[in-house]
Amino acid sequence: MIRRAPVIALLGVLLAFTAACTNKKVNNPLANVGSKQPDKVLFDRAMDAMKHNRFDVARMTLQTLINTYPDSEFVARAKLAVGDSWYAEGGSAALAQAEIEYKDFETFFPNMPEAAEAQLKIANIHYQQMEKPDRDYTHAMRAEEEYRSLILQYPDSKLVPEAKQRLLEVQEVLGEREYDIGRFYFLRQSYPAAIARLNSLVDRYPLYSHADDALFLLGQSYEAEVAVIRSKPMNETAKARAVEEFTKAASDAYTKIVTRYPMMDRVDDAKKRLEALHRPVPEPTQAALAQNKAEQESRHSTSMFGSVLSGFKKHPDVAQATHVGDPTLVDPHVTSAKDVVNRATNAMLGNAGAGGGSITAEVTPGTGPEPNQPAPRSDAVQPDNSATQPPPAAGATDSNELKPNAPADSNELKVDSSAAGSSSSDNAGQALPPPPQVNEVQNPENAADSSSSSSSSTTASEKSTSSSKPKKKKGLKKIIPF
Repeated sequence: MIRRAPVIALLGVLLAFTAACTNKKVNNPLANVGSKQPDKVLFDRAMDAMKHNRFDVARMTLQTLINTYPDSEFVARAKLAVGDSWYAEGGSAALAQAEIEYKDFETFFPNMPEAAEAQLKIANIHYQQMEKPDRDYTHAMRAEEEYRSLILQYPDSKLVPEAKQRLLEVQEVLGEREYDIGRFYFLRQSYPAAIARLNSLVDRYPLYSHADDALFLLGQSYEAEVAVIRSKPMNETAKARAVEEFTKAASDAYTKIVTRYPMMDRVDDAKKRLEALHRPVPEPTQAALAQNKAEQESRHSTSMFGSVLSGFKKHPDVAQATHVGDPTLVDPHVTSAKDVVNRATNAMLGNAGAGGGSITAEVTPGTGPEPNQPAPRSDAVQPDNSATQPPPAAGATDSNELKPNAPADSNELKVDSSAAGSSSSDNAGQALPPPPQVNEVQNPENAADSSSSSSSSTTASEKSTSSSKPKKKKGLKKIIPF
């Protein structure tokens, strides 16, 4: 017993040491820190899988973390990491799934700082898929919308400057698209449509790199519309009002080039047009000169080699986008071609600001169509118009009256008397027998009787020819084989 006591004591010490070893913190080789948190271990394993481009493994590990430890502090980061795994994987389908995950993150965790990051990545998804100005602009519009949402919803986020610059690049692409469409309408002489596009362009995207060209083309469109109005036959007073209205609009476009974009290429052309229109030529302010100079210096130019390579790329070239100034966050009123026509009409009528009408439409009072009437019904009682109709005058005849002795119609089908012979006159009022059927099988005797009674004035040779049996048999042989 004495010898066993030290052994038992030694075993007790070993058991106590073993128990202490089992309570040791889990060594996390990824984070290089000791941790008892299995959720952190799962999160670190998922991050390591993403670093090695094993996105499926990372998503499975993160989903296990979310489902197993719903109250963990890593749930929000795991939810965001699921979207990051789809985002890093790339491809249209993966990016669409990433957008869904980021939207869910913003829904469940709207007050976390990572919500702004999720919104930025949603906008970047559409920015990456944005195409050139002459192609599909769906992703460009979506990118503009998402960047605006980030700036307006998270104004204090550190990601706002990046979002603003990306938004300026997107608006550069959209501005180029609007300019191309306006120029297309101008070349096709659809001046109201060209004015609508160009006017909306300069209002929505004032930082567009070719805003001076857009304004100059806008002024040219107004002047072309003036020439069209002068060629129309109309009241001279109304014509003078419309000409004055559009001439003023053209001079405003040229004036804006001089005052807002004094460092751009179209300034000299705008000054010449103002002098030709007998309008005063303004002088730009020092602030406008400094602002426009900073905008022009912040733009980058694409080299010749880069221009050649851009033709093979899907993504547009955004080097011309400015890096100075704030983008437009709210769209102004969009001008339509109908607004341009109404403006000319109101100017001719002397009702500035009123709506409706067309330049060439003139309606004389009392000559317009009657109001729309309801569709007639078959079961409706027809009104008796006999009382409202005046009685016919004495000796007058009704045009719809049925007359027994009406003259024969010239197109009426008549029997040829020369072919019918004298039998037509002898048998007047009697129905003629039907003609014999060619393919009908007849008794030779009945056929001879019917042919002889049909015409009394035919010759003997005609009778033998019309009732000859060999012809009948020959016809029967063609139809009924024996």
